[in-house]
Amino acid sequence: MFWLGYFAFNVLRWGNYFDDYEYSFKSNVVEFAIHIVIVYSNIFYLIPKFILRKKYKTYLAIVVFILFMVYVIRTGLNYVLVTKEAYPESVVPSSFFDINYIIEVILGELYVISFVTSIKFIVEWFLEKKKNEDLAKLQLSTELKYLRTQIQPHFFFNTLNNLYALALQKSDNAPKLVIKLSEMMQYVLYEIDGPKTDLLNEIKHINNYMDIERLRFDNRVEVDLDITGDIEDVKVPPLLLLSFVENCFKHGMKGNDFLKIKMSFKLLNNGYLEFSLINNFNPEISREPLSGIGNENAKRRLNLLFSSNYVLESKEEGDIYNLFLKIPVQS
Repeated sequence: MFWLGYFAFNVLRWGNYFDDYEYSFKSNVVEFAIHIVIVYSNIFYLIPKFILRKKYKTYLAIVVFILFMVYVIRTGLNYVLVTKEAYPESVVPSSFFDINYIIEVILGELYVISFVTSIKFIVEWFLEKKKNEDLAKLQLSTELKYLRTQIQPHFFFNTLNNLYALALQKSDNAPKLVIKLSEMMQYVLYEIDGPKTDLLNEIKHINNYMDIERLRFDNRVEVDLDITGDIEDVKVPPLLLLSFVENCFKHGMKGNDFLKIKMSFKLLNNGYLEFSLINNFNPEISREPLSGIGNENAKRRLNLLFSSNYVLESKEEGDIYNLFLKIPVQS
């Protein structure tokens, strides 16, 4: 289609210019037959074999030889098939070895080679760019799915440990924990079916987890939850925030008789969600580095999902640990 369009354009252009469409058609048939052979030889053979291997001098020598042969072949075919005149386009009579005619043939061929090769490489660049983007999206999606599957066994492993502890104590809370655990499993296995989930469902899931921890630690846990803004239709990545809540219990209960957690969700008008956690801990007890699966998983997911378009900060002030997260959300 490209060559047919280019050929038709040239025939009409030069036919109109010289008011001789028959000559324009015949001469362009000869020229385009040569153009196509030379252009594709350059794209698929000369450039890969010499330019990409940095054999520039060899490439230049071959191109010079090709241009010489193009002149000879084109001139001969024009003489045999089209016209006995060497250079009909010229306003003055010319011979086949006239320098202006030679330059015109060589420059015309160089123009076509450069023009078509440029188009080819631009198209290839766009296709390669799209291919790389699609591959990056696939890789991101695959890695996020892997990280999610890594979170779920980690979470249920911790919850089963809680159930085991209650069973050893023969606690009446064990059946309640089983109910809470079944609700959480239903959410993870059946209700999460995409890269985003309702924030309200995620908060309900976090509350179920905290209820389980309350059952485990009796009345030694107090949670203050604050929600600001209309979050009814807000979407967030599933199971992202839970790992930070888990860390409150993991490190806050060490050496403490009581754990107090203040959790807040604040929806901003610019499409961002601010999530903060404040909990007490015992600074005299050496805490293991926060390098568990859940914590590292959350950081990795944040980088994959939002690149640098998020804020994650944490600090310790005496016996208080603060965590702040700001992410863009869909609604």
